[in-house]
Amino acid sequence: MTTPMPATQFEAPATTDRLERAAAALTAHGFAVEILDDAAAARVRMRDLIPEGASVFTGASETLRLSGIDDDINAGGRYEAIKPRAVAMDRTTEADGIRRLLASPDVIVGSVAALTETGSLVIASGSGSQLPGYAGGAARAIWVVGAQKVVPDLETALRRVEDHCLPLESARTRKAYGVPSAVNRLLVLNAERTPGRGTVLLLREAIGF
Repeated sequence: MTTPMPATQFEAPATTDRLERAAAALTAHGFAVEILDDAAAARVRMRDLIPEGASVFTGASETLRLSGIDDDINAGGRYEAIKPRAVAMDRTTEADGIRRLLASPDVIVGSVAALTETGSLVIASGSGSQLPGYAGGAARAIWVVGAQKVVPDLETALRRVEDHCLPLESARTRKAYGVPSAVNRLLVLNAERTPGRGTVLLLREAIGF
């Protein structure tokens, strides 16, 4: 039986051994994995991974915001950025168009709430807007994952969602929108059946929630 992780350890970067164990498990499950030193390296790597002119949707992510990747994609002019386009559309009269745009971009980029050493990605969402693309709607998916998000198993991953990520995200949404967040939808990706579709950039540093 795995020893439960104290809540405070959800902020501590995983050791090299644990990162390598998680990377090996993800690779065995069909994901492409790269262990990078930090978010700056991931930011540079994105330019190689995403072809210029591709339609790209960025899921809501503090990791992407803090790293600068969100701005690179949505304001850099190199890609067909989906998020600014969707924001400019009318949510009532163009709701179907927004839904289709978000569900099937060429590339979706985001992060996760937890990554298990057994090779599963756990993603929590209030709206669910990014989940169709992650699950298979996007031709390619790229996740940037801070080292503090690595946990031993799925049970610990779910506890990290509720005990660590949700309070932090609720504080952010209260400040931004005046309402708390909620784990309304939860996606667990255990394997990738299409070679090369899912890429995990696993960082040695802690970043994001």
